[in-house]
This record gives sequence, C-alpha cells and structure tokens, in this order.
Amino acid sequence: MSGSIPFYQKHHRHYDRGYRSRETESKVSQYQASSRYAAGSSTSATSRSTGLKVSSHSGLEASRLSPMPKRAKPTYLAVDKENQIIGYVVPIFRGSQEFATGFSNTEEARVRDTAAYMARRDMFTSGLEMERSELISRKEAMRESAERISLNKRIHEHEEHFKRMNEDSLMHPPEFVIKPRSHTVWEKQCVRLHCTVSGWPDPRVIWYKNNVAIDPLANAGKYKLESRYNVHSLEINRCDFDDTAQYRVSAMNSKGELSAFASVVVKRFKGEFDESLPAPRRASTEDGPVSEYGITFQTHIVDKFGVSFGREGETMSLGCTVIIYPALHRYQPEIQWYRDDVLLSPSKWNHMHWSGDRATLTLTHLNKEDEGLYTLRVTTKSGYETYSAYVFVRDADAEVEGAPGAPLDVRCLDANKDYIIVTWKQPAIDGGNSILGYFVDRCEVGTTHWIQCNDTPVKFARFPVTGLVEGRSYTFRVRAVNKSGMSRPSRVSEPVAAMDPADRARMRGTSAPWTGQIIVTEEEPAEGIVPGRPLDLQITEATKNYVVLSWKPPGEKGLEGVMYYVEKCVSGTDSWQRVNTEIPVKSPRFALFDLAEGKSYSFRVRCCNSAGVGEPSDPTEATTVGDKLDIPSAPGKVIPTRNTDTSVVVSWEASRDAKELVGYYIEGSVVGSNVWEPCNNKPVNATRFICHGLVTGEKYVFKVRAVNAAGLSQFSQESEPVEVKAAIGGGIPHGVLLEMGPGGNVGQLTKHRPRWTSTHETVQSPFDTMQKCNKAQADTEARERAGAASSGLTEPDPMESKIKGGKRGSFSWAPDLAKYLVSEPVSVSVSDSLTDIATAAHLDPVTAEVQDQAVETVNEPAAQQARKFSVGASANWKKARPRRESAASPTPPYGITVLECVRDAMVLAWKQPTFIGGADITGYFVDYREVIDGVPGKWHEANIKPVSERAYRVSDLKENRKYQFQVRAANIAGVGIPSLPSDTFLCEEWTIAVPGPPYDLQIREVRSDSLVLLWKPPVYQGRDPVNGFYVDIKEADAPEEAWRGVNNKATEKMFLKIKNLKEGETFLFRVRAQNKAGVGKASDVSEPVPAVTKPGTKEIVVDVDDDGIISLNFECCDMTPDSKFVWSKNYEEITDSSRLTMETKGNKSKAVFNRIGEEDIGVYSCLVTHTDGASSSYTLSEEELKRLLEISHDHKFPIIPLKSELAVELLEKGKVRFWLQAAQMSANSKVDYVFNDNLLSQGEKYKMNFDKNTGVIEMVMESLTPADEGTFTFQLHDGKATNQSSLVLIGDVFKELQKESEFQRKEWFRKQGPHFIEYLGYEVTPECCVVLKCKVGNMKKETSALWYKDGREIKADEHLGFTEGVLKLEIAQISKKDSGVYEVVLKDDRGKDTSTLNLTDQGFKDLMNEVFSFIANSSTPLKITSTDEGIRLYTFVSYYNDLLQVTWHYKDSAIAFSDRIKSGVVGEQLWLQITEPTEKDMGKYAIEFNDGKGGLRRTVELSGQAFDDAFAEFNRLKAAAIAERNRARVAGGLPDVVTIQEGKALNLTCNISGDPVPEVTWLKNDREITSDDHCILKFASGKFASFTITAVNTSDSGKYSILVKNKYGTESGDFTVSVFIPEEAGGKKK
Repeated sequence: MSGSIPFYQKHHRHYDRGYRSRETESKVSQYQASSRYAAGSSTSATSRSTGLKVSSHSGLEASRLSPMPKRAKPTYLAVDKENQIIGYVVPIFRGSQEFATGFSNTEEARVRDTAAYMARRDMFTSGLEMERSELISRKEAMRESAERISLNKRIHEHEEHFKRMNEDSLMHPPEFVIKPRSHTVWEKQCVRLHCTVSGWPDPRVIWYKNNVAIDPLANAGKYKLESRYNVHSLEINRCDFDDTAQYRVSAMNSKGELSAFASVVVKRFKGEFDESLPAPRRASTEDGPVSEYGITFQTHIVDKFGVSFGREGETMSLGCTVIIYPALHRYQPEIQWYRDDVLLSPSKWNHMHWSGDRATLTLTHLNKEDEGLYTLRVTTKSGYETYSAYVFVRDADAEVEGAPGAPLDVRCLDANKDYIIVTWKQPAIDGGNSILGYFVDRCEVGTTHWIQCNDTPVKFARFPVTGLVEGRSYTFRVRAVNKSGMSRPSRVSEPVAAMDPADRARMRGTSAPWTGQIIVTEEEPAEGIVPGRPLDLQITEATKNYVVLSWKPPGEKGLEGVMYYVEKCVSGTDSWQRVNTEIPVKSPRFALFDLAEGKSYSFRVRCCNSAGVGEPSDPTEATTVGDKLDIPSAPGKVIPTRNTDTSVVVSWEASRDAKELVGYYIEGSVVGSNVWEPCNNKPVNATRFICHGLVTGEKYVFKVRAVNAAGLSQFSQESEPVEVKAAIGGGIPHGVLLEMGPGGNVGQLTKHRPRWTSTHETVQSPFDTMQKCNKAQADTEARERAGAASSGLTEPDPMESKIKGGKRGSFSWAPDLAKYLVSEPVSVSVSDSLTDIATAAHLDPVTAEVQDQAVETVNEPAAQQARKFSVGASANWKKARPRRESAASPTPPYGITVLECVRDAMVLAWKQPTFIGGADITGYFVDYREVIDGVPGKWHEANIKPVSERAYRVSDLKENRKYQFQVRAANIAGVGIPSLPSDTFLCEEWTIAVPGPPYDLQIREVRSDSLVLLWKPPVYQGRDPVNGFYVDIKEADAPEEAWRGVNNKATEKMFLKIKNLKEGETFLFRVRAQNKAGVGKASDVSEPVPAVTKPGTKEIVVDVDDDGIISLNFECCDMTPDSKFVWSKNYEEITDSSRLTMETKGNKSKAVFNRIGEEDIGVYSCLVTHTDGASSSYTLSEEELKRLLEISHDHKFPIIPLKSELAVELLEKGKVRFWLQAAQMSANSKVDYVFNDNLLSQGEKYKMNFDKNTGVIEMVMESLTPADEGTFTFQLHDGKATNQSSLVLIGDVFKELQKESEFQRKEWFRKQGPHFIEYLGYEVTPECCVVLKCKVGNMKKETSALWYKDGREIKADEHLGFTEGVLKLEIAQISKKDSGVYEVVLKDDRGKDTSTLNLTDQGFKDLMNEVFSFIANSSTPLKITSTDEGIRLYTFVSYYNDLLQVTWHYKDSAIAFSDRIKSGVVGEQLWLQITEPTEKDMGKYAIEFNDGKGGLRRTVELSGQAFDDAFAEFNRLKAAAIAERNRARVAGGLPDVVTIQEGKALNLTCNISGDPVPEVTWLKNDREITSDDHCILKFASGKFASFTITAVNTSDSGKYSILVKNKYGTESGDFTVSVFIPEEAGGKKK
C-alpha cells in the first residue's frame, strides 16, 4: 500500500509512521486487527455494494494481541481489488454504548461488542497519557504554524504597501525563483512547465519553442498559458514527437530581461504505430482489396540515369522507370535512395518523388558533399532490385580568380554548453596556390547573420569554436583562403545546439515501457558548498594553433551553478597563470589559443560557484605546443587500367603510416598538355577509383594524393600513360548517350565533360509544366520534330498522337509550323490572318519581306525562326530606313510558357518579338484553344483590349482540360501575325512547394567582360514567399551540363551584374527562384548574348561642379529621333523628382541630386530607347557617397592642402622651431601666427619666415618659458581657400619639451670647453681585467685630467692611460677593496667637465657579475678523475676570484655538502670530491657559475661506462693505498755498521710495522739464522724486533739482515757486524 502514496507525501510525518518504535507498530497492528472485526460488521453492506474492501492505512497483517498494547487511532482507507487507494471509509462512532447497541442485530453481537470494548479500554489505559501529551504538542505546533503564517502575511502586506509607496527604489530586474524543469513524457500525454518569477514592475512573460514564440491562438487547443500570482505555466496538450524541443521562458520588465530553459522529450511505447513513418498498406474498399500475398513480383528498372556531372549550385535530377509485373492497382513498392551505401532521407537538399512508375531523386542545390555512388533500391515482398551510377560534382567558379575551391563535409563534434568542435575536409582544388588556411563562420539558427570565429586562418581541418550561448542552436560553414583570395563558403552544417551532452542524451533517450506515471528527478542544490576538484583532466587535442582540455565535474555536491577556471604553467616554472580571467567556462571542455609554439605547458582546472573557488585539479603532463598529427605520406605506385571508351580504372598503393586518413584525391591530365584536372572532388576511402568523363582515344596520366585533418600530402609519382579505350567491346556503362561539347579534343579536361540528353512528355503535369526544358533543349526537340515533319507533311492520327503522347521520347516544346499549315482548319486560319493583316496595315515591302521570311521558315524550329527574324528583319529594317520612315507591324512573339496554373486559369508569359517594326509595341493579344484527345479546337480570344505586359492571366478555363495558346504583338502599324501555337498545357492547380520560374529576362549594359541581367519574380510563389534568386550561365554552344551558378548565395534583388565574362564568347542565362521549401525550376533561357563592347559605348560619369552639386551624366552617340533617356534606380524607373532632377540636351542627359543622402544609395542606370541596347549604370555605395560628399564639401569650401601638419623641433642651443609645409600657395597668400587666440608678430622673441615657393612656414623661439604653455596655430589664407593647423603644448608634453630645450642649451655651452663625448664606464677584458674608460673631446695641452676614487686622487703611477682621446684606468685583479666611486675631472681655462661612475652596492655587483661571466665562459668542461678516497669532478678557469659564487648540482638539485661530498678550489681548479662513491651517486652533475643573469652551467654525466671506469680506478687506487699503508716495514733502529770488541754483548732493536703483523726473519750472510743461547732473536708486541749476541767472537762478524713480510709486501734492513780483538787493535794502533 505504501507504493500507492504519491512520492511527494512519502517523507511527511503525517504519512510515515516510521518514527514509532517497532514495539509500538506491533501493538498498533494488533489493535487494528482486533478492531477490524467490529468495523467490518457495520461496513459490510457498503463494501459489498461498491465492490470495495476496507483496509487500515498501515496495511499491517493481523497478529496476536500484545500483552502491552498502546492505543492508536486507526484511519480506514477504501481500496479496490488491486489494493489501490480510492477513498476513505468513515468508521462507526463508538463513544456511546447506546448508540452502538442500536446497530446490533442480536444480543450476542451486543455482548461481543461490549466485551471487546472493555478489553480495549483496559489494555490501552496505560497509553492514554502518552497520547494526550502528543495531542498537546500537536496543538502547540499548529498554533505556532498559524502564528508564523499570520506574521508572514502581515510582512507581505507591508512589503506590497512599501512597493506602492516607493516604486523607484524597489524596482529590480526579473529573477526566477523557481525555474522550469525538463520533462520526459509519453506520447499523447499532457505536460506542464511552470516557473515562479519575481521582479518589479511585474515582468511580462513569453514562452518560446526552439526560439519561436508560442501563440496559443494559432494552435487552438494545443497550448494553454496561465499566469497567477507570479506563477506562470505552459501546458502542452496531447504531446507528439513534434513537441520534442527546447522551451524557453523569457521574463522582461523595464529593468531588464532574463530567460530560463527546459527540454521536453516525447517518447513512444515500442510497438505503437508511428504516424511519421509510411502508412501500412490497407485494403481499399473503393478500389477493391490490394493483396500481395501469394504473388511473385518481377521488378525491372529501365530508362536508367547514367554517370552524371554537375556543378556546385546547380539542380540535378536522377530518375529511373520501374516496371513491376504483375501490375496491381494502388500497390506501392518501397523506394529507397542511397549515396555511398548510406540511406538518404528527404531534406531541403534531397527531394524524392514516386509517380507510380518512375522514381526521381532531385538534388536541389548541388554541393561536393553530393558526389558519390547513387543507388536506387526497389523492394517488394519477392525481393529487391538495385541500380547504381556515379555522380560527379565540380567546384563552382571561384568568385576571385585563383581562389581555392570550397571546403566540404562540415560537421560538428563534441558539442557542449559553450563549445563545439567543427571539422571539415579540404577541397581538391587549391586555385594554383597552396591554401594558407581556413576561416570558420557561425550563424545562429533563425538569423542570417554570419560571424567569423577565427581572426587568423587555421591550417588544421578541425577548429574549436568557443563563446557560444548555452541553449541556442548554430550552423557553421568554412571558407578556404590562399594568396589569391577567399573561396566560396562550404555547405552549411546541420544545426547543433550548445547544451550539456547529458541533456542532449536525455533528449535522445530511447523509449521505456509504460509505467503509469512521469517522475522527474533533480539533484538537490548544495548551497554554500565550495565544489571539489575536477577529475580526469586530459589533453584531448593539441595543434600548433590551440590545445583542447577536457575533464569531468567533481563527484561530490556543490555543483549548483558550477563553472570552471583554467590555469596554465610554463614547464620548468611554478608560476600558474589563469587563462580565462574574465568569463569562467560552463562546459567541461576548453580550447586554449595564443600558446607559444615549441614551448611546453602544464594545465589544471578549478571549479567555482557562488560559494567560492575550489582546489585545483591534478596538473596534466607537460605538453609541447605543436601539431601532433602529421600530413600523410604520398601514395605509392599508381596503375591505370582501361575500362570503357570514356573511363579508366585507377589503382594505387595506400599511404604508409597514415593517421586519421580521410581519403584520396585523383587528378588526371592529357599527355603533353601539362594541365591537371581533378577526377573527384570528394575524397574516396578506397585505393581504387573509376575516372569518368574522359575523351576516347586520348592518352592520360594520373597522380594521387592523400588527405587528413593535417592537410594534403605530396602527389604520388605520375602513372604510365593509358589510352582511353574500352577494355572489351567498348561502349559506355549504364547505357547513357554522351554528347561531347564543342571543344572536341582541345583544351582542358573539364571541357570534355559529357552532357546527358533527356526527353519530355507531350502532355505535362503541373510539375512537368514548371520543368520546361531550356532553349538548348528546345532547339534539340525542334530539330527532331522538323526532321519528322520533313519526311512527309501529313497530320498524325489523333489517336496515335494520344498513344505516343503518353510515352517518353516524344517532343512537344515547339510544334513546327508545317504541321499546322497542312491541317486544313489551321492553315486556313493562319493564311487568313496573314492576308487580313497585310490588307489592313498596308504593309510596305520591308514588312512583306519579313512576313515572307516567316512563311518560308515553317519547316524550321522556333529557335531558328527567331534568329532568322532577328538577323534578316533587322537588317532589312536598317536598309529600308533611308528611303522609308513608315512603321511595320512586329514579328510574332515566341517562347510561350506557363507561370502559374489554378483550377480555371493559367498565367502565360512570352518573349518580345525579335523585330518590333520600328515602333514601340502597344500591346499583345492572346488566343487559346482546347485540345481534346490530341485534336486542337478553334481559337478563342482571351483579351479584347491589348495587354502591355508580356504576361497575362487567361481565365474561365476548365479544370483538367488541355489547352494551346498563341500571342500576337501590335504597334501603331497594326497587329502582327500570331506566334506558333504553344505546347499543350494541362489546366490543373499547382500544389508544389517550390516557386515557379521567373520570367521576362532582359539583358542590359553588355560589355566585353560583364553585363546586367534583369528578371521578374515568378507568379507562382509556392508554399512560402520567394526569398531569393539564383542565376545560371553557360556558353551558347556548350552542352547542358555546362550550366553553372553565377551567385552562390541567393540574391533578393531582381537584377544582377555578371562579371568576369570571356570577351567575344556568346552566353546564355537563366534564373531560378527559391523559398523555404527549396529552389524552383529555372526560367526560360535568355537570348544568346555576345560579350562584346559595342563601338561608341559610353559610361555614366559622376561630376561635382564648383558649387558642390553632384550629378550623373550619360551620353549616347547612336540616338534616333524617337530615342529617350530613361533613368532608373535599382533598375526601377524614377518617377519622383524630389530626389533627382533630370535634364536632357541633345544626346546628353544629366541626373542632378537635389539633396544627396543615405536614402540615395543604390544602383543608378540609364537606358536609351530605340537604340541597340545603349545603357550604363553607376553604383552609389556608402563609401562612394562619403567620398562624393567630401569632394562636394571641398568644392564648396576649398582648403589649402598641407604636405605636413604643424610640428615642433629643437635646433642648436635649444632653440624651438614651429613649422609646417603647404602643398601649393600663390603669391597673394598670407599666414597668421596665433598663440592662445592672440596674434603674434615678428620680434625679438619670435622669428617668422614664409617661403612661398616651397610652402614652408616656420617660427623660431630662443627658449621656452612657463608663459609659453598653450596652443600654437598657423592660419593660412589664399583667396577663397583657407586652412589652419594647431599644435597643443600643455602639461607633461610642454614640460618635456621645455626640459629638453634647456638640456640642449646647457649641452651646447658644455661642449665649448673640454667635455666628455662618452661618459665614464667600464669594460672587462678576456683576462678578467677591469678597465675604466671615457672618451673626451675638445682637449688641448693645458687641459688636465684627474682621476679620483672616493674623493682621493689616484696617483699617476697607477694604471692610467690616455690614447686617442680615451682615458683609461686598469684594475688588474679586482676585489672588494676596489669598490667605490670613481670620478674624472677635465678642466682648463675654458671650463670644467666631470664624469662619475658609482661602483658601490649594485654598481659593483653588476661589474662583478660581468667579471664572473668572463670567468664562467673561460671554464673548461667538467672532467672526471679518481683518487684513493673517491671520485673527483673538476674544471679549470683562466682566473679565479674569491667573490665568485658557484653551485654544484646533482640531478638538477643543489648539492647539500657533507663529510662525504665536499667541494673546493685549488689554484684555478674548482673540484667536487665524492668520498666512497656508490651506485646511488650515479647521475648528472653540474657546476653553475652565478653571474647575476642566466648563469653558465657545465655538466657531466657520471653514469654508465664513465662511472664504471671511475669506480674501478678508485678501487684500484684505494687498494694500492691500503697496501702501501699496511705493508711490512722496518721503521728504523738498525745501524749500517756495528763495530764491537770480542767478548762484548751486542743488542740491536728495530721497530717493525705492518697490518697484519709481519713475519720476521733474520739472515746472516743471506742465510737464515735461528735463535739460540748465543744469538737471541725476539719479536715483541708485533712492533719491536731485537737481535742479541751474548758474547761476540770473530765468527760473528758478517752481513746481517732482518726480513719482515706480510701479505701486502716485504722489506729488509741490513747492517754489518765487525768484531775486533783488543790486542789487535792495540797493535794496530802502535
């Protein structure tokens, strides 16, 4: 039962008994179970009658009575069989036993009720006190709540009164107290969006759907808007898929405007019928059942489209006839169109049509994105059939010669709240110059204003667009630029909304099963909590132009209104710099620009909200700014293979190691032409491509290049030449008939594009009526019909015509005249009309000749007739003019088309006769006749009075009937012969969405490289009003596919100047209109116009007279007596003379502007009637208007031009010179010199000079005083012309100038005696000697130069020098005692000059730093050596100074010295000693010399082999030292010779050292002796060895040795013992 309680009540105390203890719940359930029986008897009748059962609110099951029950008030709810609460059941009041007894049917029941009551009273007496206490607390809470409500009400009333009394002080902009929340609902449900808005004055609230205001009246019953007590709501009734949108509520008052957004997503339960999809086939009760079961269909696709070529901006239709057997009425197969295996959907670019037997795909506005393989798939229950052909789309002509082609395939990725990545593909054509980069433009949906996103072009085909407004939708386009100019913009991208991806995902969420309710959850805002660290910060994209960061929001609370700050840090420093200081970003994405290429950066992000700024995220790894994606390598070998007579298969090897490859571009060239043309304008992903549109028999070579986002690769090697020839049997694929253009085999590859011919049906549907073929097609059809007629002039059988009229291949644009002359009724009417006109008008020979020519051309097509009339008649008219001035009736009009068709009327248009008879056409007459089963009826007049326009609405026709029309022109000479009968048109109402064709195309201002085309808008507007026009152009003899667009962007004007025409070439033009639904069919083709400037052609000349009056002037040399000048603005004749006044004299006309202003901006043209198209135009733009106004002002108020404005400069001795130069001055000119509005004159203080030849004006002052602060002005006068120039010298500017003048004055006086040219300074020699020197001038023999240090003169015997005007003092070994103030004094009888150099404190530090720099630069590279104590690193310097500061580093960290690691200096050697090194001491060591600047560092790598060698040498030296120190030694104590008397005792002792204790051996005459009683040998304490002979004798004489030995070495000590006998000694003495 708890699940049935609404979610917003579950947490209320009143509905949740969870606060009670479990014991209490048990007792309450027992009490309710026991009381349920009593209540049941009284309510059983009610329960049975309503089909309901009664249950307590708690829903607990009955259990045994608790021994300690507590009383609780049961609340009974009424529930249905599914336990759903539907109401309350009021329990029986049991306060009185008598009242209860009245309801008992038997005494037994009364007894049972009484016993139950007594039991309950006894059980729950103990709980009465608790319930009473709870009741009291509830009453107190209710009282407090009531008082609080009353107080709030009084406060609110007081605030409202205060607002009314003090409106101005309380006015504040709107604020959303409660914002609307997003909803996800099921289809056909209602949803309500509501919000609460505060503000004073009360805001006005408007609701929007996708930024379009919601009008409840326009959608009656759909929307309901309510506003009560500042609570505003929008209710959407019966939601459908179209209601999925972003809704915005805007609140506005006089203080400002604020908006809030919410999204509504409408879902459909899986399996429901989708009205947006094609309806399932149902049996028709009218036409009988349609069943496809049990039938096997056979599908055939015939009349197929072939390989097609188009140009950007054109419209292309692809169609096939589909034959399905057996044919079932109203059976419709599934028709699908694919491009490159991707299913196409109807859009503004793709229109699909199925007429029952023909499938058509219309590409309304070709772009390179439309290039690809198109496939038609026809599916029935028996299977499917497909047909495919390739469509090539070429670039439109560049607006600027040499500009690249437009980029393509613009897409939007990674869209977020204020950030979107735009990607595109590079074009195949670069215009002959490499593309410098791309510009990205954005446009907010609903507007037409494009904004450029990047200031400098980006070369990477991907760009992050920032600064978007959250919730708004945008479209994007891209333009390429090279040094020649800008390309046309690409096709715009699909709209994308700047919103959080999570919100977008919810809007695109899949449907879920029906749950019966809509639950909208929203995270509770954590107010007052500072957000935590962002997570998973990483660099998603890095180029040399930008770096893109992405991260995840923090997981904890505090996300209300969270935004982000991004910080950067240059690697190697600890300085973090905030990037977006002004505006925090809302999206967890950010693009950083303006980073130094090649530098390494780290990044981190902080969160912030109203509570403060959080801790930073973990920084990223150091990233070097630069392109991470390389341009792909060139593709490999290119192999062409024959395919058909017009195509070649090109294969190539893919680019190696290419990353993010987009595709390949292929180019081909005729051998020997060296002209390369692209074979595809959209990158292909495969390594094989069929190049179409080649010339049979020519030899071609091909090359390929790859493309990715980084750019285009180099071209591959050229392929081998291949001749275009069918591989087997020849022929053209798909059975398409090719007609080559007039270029033949000459020229570029693009000139050999084929054009595809098509045919039209005789009786046209409304859509086919608009799809009339152009003039070139008309010529083709007329030639075929003329050929058919020439074989036999017999009228075809009407039934046969009817049968043939329904088949494709028959023609009916311009029926030849012979057919109608052979037919009896028609020929009589035509011949009668010819006779009547000739009789009535009394035609002269010229007119008769013209009409004879008309009769002779009955077997020629209409187009040839028109040209023949134009050439022949006009020539004869010119020939006849000298001898006869009477007018002739005009020739027949031609080119009748239908502009609009309704149920009972048709609007016709036609072209003016090529020969008007020498007089203006006064009107036209229209005739019509009905055609029944191919048989035409009688002609009827459509208008009695002539119509002046070349368009007319023929009314009172019958719906679904077929008609033909003819038109006759009239002038003062009479009515001309009728035109050829028009095509047969079906009178039925047009319902197509796109507009009809424009009409009445006129050509003006024909020049060798340009002309102006005018037209009238279509009569049939389509579903929406016309919003623009497109103009197409082609050469007159070019094929149909040569049509190309002139303007890439639709123009709203009904005229266009077409430039960059090829001189001498003849051109055709047509115009297409567009509305919101798309682009309509083109107009009739204009007459052929050669781009030739006729001799004597003049242009409009703009002139400004001396009074400043601006006028437009035009002159015509070929005027006739009837010619008139017709002035127009924006090609509409000017009839209002309030702005312009026209004056005509002879062959010149002038249009004078009365009051020229911004409203006069436009295109002004002048047409001369009754001439051969003499006309010209002049464009008055905003810039031109500004220029003309300046010229007009200059003419009204001339000024003297200045070459330079008033300037000031200092001369010798501090003199101040004011000067300017005028461009041209006459002899009568004069100048006024003004200071602070006071006129100055020549005097002692001011020296003035005016050179009229050069125009130089100057004024010189000896010096400046404080009184000279102000404005100096030179005023020039030369007749009517004036000018002036001023110079303001006040404040700091004046003080600086005065100070500099005084300084220059003092300097001049100083240099009159001995002086310093260069003041005292110092330099350091490579030997680290300091030389103090200064340069002096103007010295003589008597001049003395004295040196002082700290005021004490330096004697001459110290290191002084004076050579070539330079005084020097050399300090050989500078030390701290040399710090002081040095001074040099020059003096003689002319004066004295002093120069001082402070070498104390910072000055001495700077000097020593320079010395240290020399010492550092003289240091040798660090070297490694080994000692018996360890490893030593050392360097030598050329000179060492005790003040030099060096720092030893280990692994880029300063070394902390200890007993094991020491440093020192020995002479010029600086060393670092590592005692007892280990592997931990391996690494990079450096010594850094501190010179106060960047310092100098010498490094050495003590690792690898270097460490191993040094460590091995250290161990060797250490072992040698130990061996030397511990080897056995005889320290001393033994004499060299011992002479002793016989019988005496000899005792010798020596010191022995060694570790371990050495072995001692005594030798006599090199033979070992041992210790005995006579010779006692002792070795005590391991240190002392003694040699004792108790009583020597002569035998003891000899050479004795002591030999000591241990493992480290051996050493011996020798001595000689000589024993003598005393007698012998005495004898010897005697």
